[in-house]
Amino acid sequence: MTAPTLTVTAQIARLRATFTSGRTRPIAWRLAQLAQIERLLAEGEQRITAALAEDLGRPPHDSFLGDIAPTAAEARFARAHLRKWMRAKRVPVPLSQFPGRAWYDYEPLGVVVVIGPWNYPLLLTLAPLVAAISAGNCAVIKPSEHTPRTAQLITELVREYLDPEAFAVIQGGPEATQAILAEGLDHAFFTGGPEVGKVIMAAAAPHLTPVTLELGGKCPVLVARDADLDVAARRIAWTKLLNSGQTCIAPDYVMVDGAVRDAFLPKLRQALVELSPHRDGGASMPIVNSRHAGRLAGMLRDHGGQVLIGGTGDPGRRQVDLTVVVDPDQDSALMTEEIFGPILPVVTVADDEEAIRWIDRGTKPLAAYVFTRSRRLQRRYRAAVSAGAVVSNHAAAHFLVPGLPFGGVGTSGMGAYHGAWGFQTFSHRKAHLARPSRPDPRIVYPPYGPLAQRMLRKIF
Repeated sequence: MTAPTLTVTAQIARLRATFTSGRTRPIAWRLAQLAQIERLLAEGEQRITAALAEDLGRPPHDSFLGDIAPTAAEARFARAHLRKWMRAKRVPVPLSQFPGRAWYDYEPLGVVVVIGPWNYPLLLTLAPLVAAISAGNCAVIKPSEHTPRTAQLITELVREYLDPEAFAVIQGGPEATQAILAEGLDHAFFTGGPEVGKVIMAAAAPHLTPVTLELGGKCPVLVARDADLDVAARRIAWTKLLNSGQTCIAPDYVMVDGAVRDAFLPKLRQALVELSPHRDGGASMPIVNSRHAGRLAGMLRDHGGQVLIGGTGDPGRRQVDLTVVVDPDQDSALMTEEIFGPILPVVTVADDEEAIRWIDRGTKPLAAYVFTRSRRLQRRYRAAVSAGAVVSNHAAAHFLVPGLPFGGVGTSGMGAYHGAWGFQTFSHRKAHLARPSRPDPRIVYPPYGPLAQRMLRKIF
């Protein structure tokens, strides 16, 4: 006879009791849990890749590169730097506070929730958990219901490897998320789309629960006339092919300078065909579910562009062609909605400034990319394009730099994590001031005579 499952309220009450006990605050506990995450990933690799293959149709090596390796790197980086992050930082005091000492340090928030997505269901659930652990929190983990096998595996792995008194995995759909947020936790971390992000914010608002939202957007790529076209084609193709394009920082559309458009397109086509593991020419890219595949297939109708490769989908089989559409209509779904799939529009622009104006007309993306040999253009693009990140001569690679903050701006998200930024996201930066009882000059207290007023004006 199995034990009854605790209610959401009971599970969170258990975590609160653990946090109140101080169990998660010592650095030894944090380092031990981070080491266990590394062990979980190493020992559980076969189970993880099997679950991701079942949920997403992903080959094992792609799952290692996309989910396992970067999560392990995040945990290793945190273990290596945690002592430095936790140190108190002294700050100078003004004359009015002499003789005194001022500093700040970081304290854990308490019980937090990490709400994971389906596209990288292990990485984008456990990497924020690394940050929460580094900061000394207890955590509720809510994996995506759209990848059920991986969600079940996360439940099993957390139970097997992590402190059972400090973590709880709660499965389910939107109703489970709402029930968790109704408990008024100390922070909510969500990765997903802007529409659901709004729902998360609304559910958190009655409790004034702070939120970090890692969303998405149409990540643009500019291929300038002086770019290395072979390298640009390979790197764009590779990052677009990852996870069938179901990546929030994948290239969403490419703007190519008209002077090199005709030279670039065959190189892009060749790179996509050579790098794709699915070369049967049919609707061969696996999609998470039939609903999402149907949405993508709908984008391939009435777009007004020229199909360079691919062009169809089979929602019933959860598959969509690897597709390139050249110069679709500006008001088509391909150019107004985040694609999040193996479809890549390529639009022709007259010059760099037209490309920058094109980006500026839309919402702020999670990342923006530029391929050019020109340092001047790289500086111009970085300064002119408002995005979560700007990368020169590559795409999506910034995610693998743990020293950089990862997050969006505007509709592509709020807040950031990775490395020290994640530690700070899940911490409260607490200010401290220590003053001795003496000296205690009478002049600072009212009533203030003319001399006291003149002196205090100088001191303050």
